[in-house]
Amino acid sequence: MRFTGKKVLLLGSGGLRIGQAGEFDYSGSQAIKALKEEGIITVLVNPNIATVQTDENMADIVYLQPLNVETVAQIIAQEKPDAILLGFGGQTALNLGLQLETLGVLKQHNVAVLGTSVASIRCSEDRDLFKERLESIGIKSPKSICATSVEAALAAAEVIGYPIMMRSGFSLGGLGSGKIENADILRQRTQECLAVTPQILIEEYLLGWKEFEYEIIRDSAGNSLTICNMENLDPMGVHTGESIVVAPAQTLTNEQHQLLRNMALQVAEHFNIVGECNIQYAINPQNGDYRVIEMNARLSRSSALASKATGYPLAFIAAKLALGYLLYELKNSVTQKTCAFFEPALDYIVVKIPRWDTHKLKAADRTIGTEMKSVGEVMSIGRSFPEALQKAIGMLNIGASCLSDYPQPIPDPQKEMEFATDRRIFALYQFFKHGGAVETAHTLTKINTWFLQHIHAIAQLEKRLGQEKLTTELLLTAKQTGFSDRAIGILVKQAEHAIRTLRKNAGIVPYVKQIDTLAGEFEALTNYLYLTYHAVTHDIEPAAKPALLILGSGPYSIGSSVEFDWCAVNTSRTLRKLGEISIIINSNPETVSTDYDESDRLYFEQLTFERVQDIAEFENLRGIIVSVGGQIANNLVLPLSQAGNHLLGTAPASIDMAENRQKFSALLNQLNIDQPAWESVTSLANAQAFAEKVGYPVLIRPSYILSGAAMNVVHDEQMLEEYLQAAALVSREYPVVISKFIQDAKELEIDGVAKNGSVVIKVISEHIENAGIHSGDATLVLPPQKLYLETIRRTKKITRQIVKALNITGPFNLQFIAKNNSIQVIECNVRASRSFPFVSKVINHNLIAIATEVMLDKYQSRTYETLELDYVGVKAPQFSYSRL
Repeated sequence: MRFTGKKVLLLGSGGLRIGQAGEFDYSGSQAIKALKEEGIITVLVNPNIATVQTDENMADIVYLQPLNVETVAQIIAQEKPDAILLGFGGQTALNLGLQLETLGVLKQHNVAVLGTSVASIRCSEDRDLFKERLESIGIKSPKSICATSVEAALAAAEVIGYPIMMRSGFSLGGLGSGKIENADILRQRTQECLAVTPQILIEEYLLGWKEFEYEIIRDSAGNSLTICNMENLDPMGVHTGESIVVAPAQTLTNEQHQLLRNMALQVAEHFNIVGECNIQYAINPQNGDYRVIEMNARLSRSSALASKATGYPLAFIAAKLALGYLLYELKNSVTQKTCAFFEPALDYIVVKIPRWDTHKLKAADRTIGTEMKSVGEVMSIGRSFPEALQKAIGMLNIGASCLSDYPQPIPDPQKEMEFATDRRIFALYQFFKHGGAVETAHTLTKINTWFLQHIHAIAQLEKRLGQEKLTTELLLTAKQTGFSDRAIGILVKQAEHAIRTLRKNAGIVPYVKQIDTLAGEFEALTNYLYLTYHAVTHDIEPAAKPALLILGSGPYSIGSSVEFDWCAVNTSRTLRKLGEISIIINSNPETVSTDYDESDRLYFEQLTFERVQDIAEFENLRGIIVSVGGQIANNLVLPLSQAGNHLLGTAPASIDMAENRQKFSALLNQLNIDQPAWESVTSLANAQAFAEKVGYPVLIRPSYILSGAAMNVVHDEQMLEEYLQAAALVSREYPVVISKFIQDAKELEIDGVAKNGSVVIKVISEHIENAGIHSGDATLVLPPQKLYLETIRRTKKITRQIVKALNITGPFNLQFIAKNNSIQVIECNVRASRSFPFVSKVINHNLIAIATEVMLDKYQSRTYETLELDYVGVKAPQFSYSRL
């Protein structure tokens, strides 16, 4: 039955954290688009100010309020929505929806639950009920016993036998789950788990079984489809969010695929799913036996990946189905001709690799397992598994452009293969490079030999590149296998640009291919694109009108999150509003920026010089925007400008002057602007001499970094040597500066936009914590509450001086410390910062829209009030330490 109400409440997922990240900004944004298309008033509850979905042009009414029962009950009483959507805000929204229903809040205010019913959701979330429902239709799940106390868990483990697998109910990202070897460990883990979740499951441990996922869509009339199937490269025991994932599945026989597909459709029917669900299987590689592990009756992290992998907008369609539409009544968004009642066909392969940042947390354990630790992910598209795998490695921004280019030797590869860590894929590769056998690798890792043979073949090709003459045939084979120009150059002892020239002269260039969801059977109208060397023609022509290329920010990592996705999306939307052609390059499947309707063309590609230059040479560009993609994009400024590209906004030399610590500190000296005492590090001895002269503590500051990578406060000589080595690694060829660390000082920052060296708009924020807490970890207050007027006045004056000296055009961020009424400058970022969405939404002026107008020279002067506000905005960080 079609929904006839006028107003719908949508629950978001709150602050991004490990296991619940940008995918729910993406799915929620798609749901809002679907509701608005129907003329339905959308009320969004989500306190995450950095997301696209909390923009004023998305939902009709946005509550930046806590996602708890008390607050949402008040909002329901105030707004009187006709219905609520629970499936688009991750586990947070789902659990909150169940609480609202249990407490009678929804019934009291006559609010209907759209899509899958609460009863069905509860059956899929409650481990015991889920198992019972599967058994009733003859579908196998792992042998398991539910427990709500430590004693019950210990008794259940004795029945099933150690090792056992422990899982938690009503949770996300494998929270609290893991392999348990004995009663002592079980007792400890159960106590920890029951502190945050009401129920745990003790189940058989399926060591070495293969893991698969199926994404199912189903309407209220029972029409259902398998949209995508995915295979985890890692076997059972590694959470799917921690695993390398391949789509479509590669090692299933057709018979096995049809069995799992039919079973998934049967489960969706039995649980009366309306919208989307995700079903996970374990398959015994020895005999084909199976178990259904779990089902998510909501959009999940995997749903975002499946949407981007296939071009089928799962969240958008799920929202329409929740409103009562049937699949055959909806259009295929890509072809605009066929209906949405089809299963996508892929003539390419997709590889997802997680991004970890355990190296930033000194005490964090690097091993990976059933509980998520990864903070982001990348997705690559290619025409062979080696091409897609190596392309994904180059997307991670960890210093490796492909497998052969990993910067660190791994001391004991076999140990990291057997006991998986965040660098297991590199351990595998180094094992093969040094003569290891596929059979041994399979015994240690339980990874399917199909994947291992491909990785082994890549290592063999590396040996050929190091030993043989680089013929045209060998170069083409290397490019089709995913080797970067940089990696080939290292192996044949030539510069990266020499390899680029060599391959271009030989006609070896990547071809632009289009994702059309139907493997070429119908013409696609969306420009959703990737590049491959397994082709001989382009699918499209360059843009008809000179276009503007926006560089995204790549995978989420600690310090680079949804804030930069917000910046890229708002840049693209502003460009299109101004009549420009917008092209986005990004590699992150969780984001709104990789939604193909947010730009005129989307390249799901690497943010490396090689790939951006490939696209720049193919497309008809009139400029590149580098200032909204965080540090990843900013680091490409010099190579792209040296290659002759026109970069919009601030000149590359000025960006380099701000990013290069030595040049920036010298500029401040020249302008007679106060800063902490500093010196450029030329050796350990000169750093020691400086520290002795100014006194400890001192601060180590590398250049061209984001979120304070390798920036450390040093308290003694021993720490100095250790931290200087870490800084040299991340700073590469750029200088490291050492400066006096000022204690007990306040920190403040200015976000703003300038035009030709004159400030257009500036917003001053104050940190609650003292200087020494990174701005991303600090609590930010706007407008400032405890600053003297004189401090504000002098800060503004210094800002004008620096902006003029650097001749900034576009976004900027300046950071200061204040102590005893003296102001000192810490640093200047000539790009958008992570606080841009926060300040934009608090002052109600979109800094990115203003910056885009400025960079295009289409800005019309206006006045802004950013200090005298009659309310206060506070930005508080979200941490995930409990998982690490």
